[in-house]
Amino acid sequence: MKTLPQAILERSRLVPEGGMLAAKEFLHLGSRAAVDQALSRLARAGLLIRAARGLYVAPTSGQGQVKVPAMDKVVSSLASKTQELIVGDGAFAAHMLGLAPRAQNEQMFLTSGPNRTLRLGDAKVEIRHAPRWMLSLGHTKAGAVIRALAWGGEKRVKGMMIRLRKRLAPGDWQALSSARYLLPSWMAEVIGHEVARQACSSAEF
Repeated sequence: MKTLPQAILERSRLVPEGGMLAAKEFLHLGSRAAVDQALSRLARAGLLIRAARGLYVAPTSGQGQVKVPAMDKVVSSLASKTQELIVGDGAFAAHMLGLAPRAQNEQMFLTSGPNRTLRLGDAKVEIRHAPRWMLSLGHTKAGAVIRALAWGGEKRVKGMMIRLRKRLAPGDWQALSSARYLLPSWMAEVIGHEVARQACSSAEF
């Protein structure tokens, strides 16, 4: 019969890179105290990595080296595990849309769930709860525009919107304009003005 640490370790070898293991998954094998103790021992032995309270990942191995898994895969696994929406923050969205240079500090994520901090070796990622409107349209390009505009703020929104409108495909622009009722008034107003301007331009032809 397998011991509790052996059962946990065997399970860790079945998940893909970055796959999350939660303490609650193993409560059928022992009490919460016993599971927590087993996970802690495996982490101290270097066989698991504690990413956050009650959440662990397995290290990856290759070419004779043991490494921490890629952080983006860990974040994606966390989203799947918790059924939360987790997306890059406004600074990251602005960079991806060509509006800002890449931030030198650690990337932050926004989530529909609670605040968390993930630590993998020397890497640390902050995951912060965001209001519902900021997560509108999720991982789409239009969703990234919303977060970029929020990052830019009310004073910069007009200039950013003019630049972004030229870069959005018709489908992305339609999604953004249709979702403006969910957004703060200052953002919805600028998007609405751009919708009207485009309508006037089309009517002139």
